Amino acid sequence: MPFLYPNLEALWEPLKASSKLLNAARIHRRRLHGEVDNRESLSHIPSSSDLLSFNEHLNPPPEDYGRTIFADKCKLSLHAGSGGHGCISFLREKFIAAGPANGGDGGSGGNIYIQAVRGETSLHKLARRGIIKASRGKNGQGSNKGGQRGEDVLIQVPVGTVVREVSRYDPVTEESEKLNMTANSASVEGNTQRDKWILYPSSDPSEYATAEFPDLPKPRRSNLAIMQPSAPISMDLSELMEQPILLAAGAVGGLGNPHFVTKTMVRPKFATRGGAGMRLELELELKLLADVGFVGLPNAGKSTLLRALSRSRARIGDWAFTTLQPNIGTVVLDDSYGRPKLHSVDSDGERRTQFSIADIPGLVPDAHLDRGLGLGFLRHIERARVLAFVVDLSIGDSVLALKNLWKELNEFERLKDRDTNSQTEHRIVSWQAFGSTVPTSSPQDAEVGTGKEDMMINAGSQALPPLQMPPISSKPWFVVGTKADLPSSQENYVHMKTYLESVTAGNLPLPSGKRHGWKDQLMVIPISAIRGEGIEQITGWTISLLNL
Repeated sequence: MPFLYPNLEALWEPLKASSKLLNAARIHRRRLHGEVDNRESLSHIPSSSDLLSFNEHLNPPPEDYGRTIFADKCKLSLHAGSGGHGCISFLREKFIAAGPANGGDGGSGGNIYIQAVRGETSLHKLARRGIIKASRGKNGQGSNKGGQRGEDVLIQVPVGTVVREVSRYDPVTEESEKLNMTANSASVEGNTQRDKWILYPSSDPSEYATAEFPDLPKPRRSNLAIMQPSAPISMDLSELMEQPILLAAGAVGGLGNPHFVTKTMVRPKFATRGGAGMRLELELELKLLADVGFVGLPNAGKSTLLRALSRSRARIGDWAFTTLQPNIGTVVLDDSYGRPKLHSVDSDGERRTQFSIADIPGLVPDAHLDRGLGLGFLRHIERARVLAFVVDLSIGDSVLALKNLWKELNEFERLKDRDTNSQTEHRIVSWQAFGSTVPTSSPQDAEVGTGKEDMMINAGSQALPPLQMPPISSKPWFVVGTKADLPSSQENYVHMKTYLESVTAGNLPLPSGKRHGWKDQLMVIPISAIRGEGIEQITGWTISLLNL
C-alpha cells in the first residue's frame, strides 16, 4: 500500500453521490417517455472504471495534448510611417484666371508605441510578425487642406520585457550630415537633392533635369520626437504601464507649394516630398518567464504536475524528452465564483488572482555543455521567480538527483559569466593608422602626422550581450517529490526531508555550493500528480514564497 495515500475511497465519495444523482435523473426522464423499465435502473450503477474518468485529464492518451506556442525572445524591425507629399494646387474660382497657390502640406507618418500590459505571457505574436510598419501619411490636398496623419501602431508586451536596440536608420540625421558635408559644393548639393521635389502633375518628367528649385528646407523632425528615448534604446518594462512609450515618431509631411511663393515666383509648380520614416531593429526578451519554474530530470513527472495544477494540455508520455519546449500553465486563485482559494497580494499591492508555471524541458547530465536540448532551456530557468525542483521519489537517490540538478545550474552560470567577460574584452580593439608598427602608450599621447596614431574603436556587434539576471542560487526554491504513491518512495522521501532540514540548520552545505544562496524555508512536498493528491500544498507554499 502507498505510504502517503493508503485510502482513496474517501476522495471519491462526493463523486459517487453526484454520479448516482445524474444517472437517476436520466433514467427517470427516459421512464416518462416509456423508453426504459424499472429493471434498467439497477444496470446503470456507476462502476469503478466510470469513477476513474475524472482522472482522464491527468492521464490522457498520447495523442491528447495541445502544443504551447511560446517565445521568450524575438527580434523586431520597426518602420515608422513616412510623411505624405505636399500638394501643388492653385485657387480656381470664377473671374480668377490664375489664382494663388493653395496646396496643403502632407500628413505626418504614424508613430510606434510600446506598452507593458497584463494578460500577455509570451512574445510569440510579435515573433510571428517580425516586421511592424506604421501607416504612411496622406498627401496634401487643394484649398490648403493638409493630409491625414498616418495610423499609429501599439506594441503590447508582457510585464518584465527588456527592450534593447540593435541598430537604427534615421533619415533626418543622415540628411543633416549630408548637408553639412556638401555645404561648400553647391553643384553636388543641387544634384543630390532633386529627388526631394515633386513637380506639377502636367509637367513632363524631363523637366526635372532643367527645373530650377529653390534651396531645400532643412530636414525637419516631428515634434513628438522629443518624447523618444535616447539612443541606443535600452528599457526594462518591469512594471505595468498606464501609458505607452513612444519608440519611433513618424516622419513629417512634405510642404505644399504656398511655402515657396516669392515676389518673383507667385505660382510655384513644385512641392517637397514627405520624409522617410525611421527604422529600428530591436531585440525583445522576457526577463521573467513565469512565477514558478519546474526543474528536473527527464520523465520526472513535470508535465503531469503541470496538468494537475492548471488546465494545461501539456503532452504526457512514458519516455524521456516528452516536453521539447517550455509549457506555460496558469493556476487560478480566484475565478470570481465564491471565495478565493488563497488570499495573496503582489508587489504592486493588488490582489493576486493567479500565478503562472513554466514546465521547462528536462535536464540531462552535462546539459551545460549543450547536451540534451541545449543551453537554451537552461536560460529559461533563470527567468523564473521561484524554482521547484521536481524529483522522482520512486527511483534512485533523490538527494543525489537534486545535487546533480544544482550542479548543471552552477556550471551554466559559470560559463555564462565567462562568455560575458570575453565579450566585454573584445568590445574594444586597438588600431594603428598609416601602417605604423610602433604603438604609443595611450591614445592621448598620439601625435598627428607622425605615423604613431593609435585609435580606440568600438567594435560593436549585431549580437547583444546576454541580460544580467540575478543568480539562480539566490532565488527561492523548494523540492517536489513526485510518484509518492508508489511503495518504494517512502525511504527516498525521508532521506530528502532529513537532508533539507540539515541544510536549513546549517549542518550541511547548500546543494548549490554557494555560501550565500537561498536556504530559508526549504521543504519537500510529496505528491502523486497522476492522482491529483498533495498538489494543494504546492499552491499554498508557492504563494508564501511569492509574497516574500
